[in-house]
Amino acid sequence: MENKVKISLRKVSRAFTGANGEKVQAVRDVNLEVEDAYSPEGRDVGEFRVLLGPSGCGKSTVLRMIAGLDRPDSGEVLVNGRRVTGPGPDRGMVFQKYTSFPWLTVADNIAYGLRIQGTPEGERKAVVARLIEAVGLAGFEKAYPDTLSGGMQQRVAIARTLAVRPQVILMDEPFGALDAQTRAGMQNLLLKIWDETACTVLFVTHDVEEGLYLSDRLFILSARPGTIVEDIPVPFRRPRDPGIKQSKEFQELVHYVLGCLRRAPGQGQVRVSI
Repeated sequence: MENKVKISLRKVSRAFTGANGEKVQAVRDVNLEVEDAYSPEGRDVGEFRVLLGPSGCGKSTVLRMIAGLDRPDSGEVLVNGRRVTGPGPDRGMVFQKYTSFPWLTVADNIAYGLRIQGTPEGERKAVVARLIEAVGLAGFEKAYPDTLSGGMQQRVAIARTLAVRPQVILMDEPFGALDAQTRAGMQNLLLKIWDETACTVLFVTHDVEEGLYLSDRLFILSARPGTIVEDIPVPFRRPRDPGIKQSKEFQELVHYVLGCLRRAPGQGQVRVSI
């Protein structure tokens, strides 16, 4: 079965006006495609792609344009073959900053999108119950976001995004503010949920290890103005075992990616959390 292109960026450029009125070119001539992958049996298994690059290279700008929260100055952004002109229910986004509504409980936050869509109450409760169990928040249904840890708040955000069953999930460094142990746990949780939902994920990070552990393929962006300089297939089988991070093959790929980043034009910071 042929892969269907889920996300396509064609010669996309975006500039902003800085605080002093100067023009800042965030990204220039970005071209990328993300396919909808299938198993040998023909089952839609989605694909997990990572955008990796130094801080300030325009990764978040790319994600926001795919989400429809920003527009390119030139080029075009397509999702499912249609030009993106604004946000839509086919795309869900998870930010680094926790975005739960503070006046709603965990259950009500997760149900929010379903309520907006007019989903019947019985179905809504069933979906919320299933997702609360899936993300490990059983017992916290009636808690408010400000009583939760950062990792738990991101679980709420992920569950709320999954509740409306988007075809594409866009994740902008969602674990960047978490401690190392919580971050590792959230990575494994995300892989488990993604395997069950078969959606397409585009995940932004500047952590080399995180990008390789999560992804099927890795887009490497140069420093600003960001552009795609490498598209690297990740050869490790799924399901992923955290122990793979200590393997010779994983370490060699880390060093290869770091070499790609060093050869890319510009300067910027990346992280290696081995």
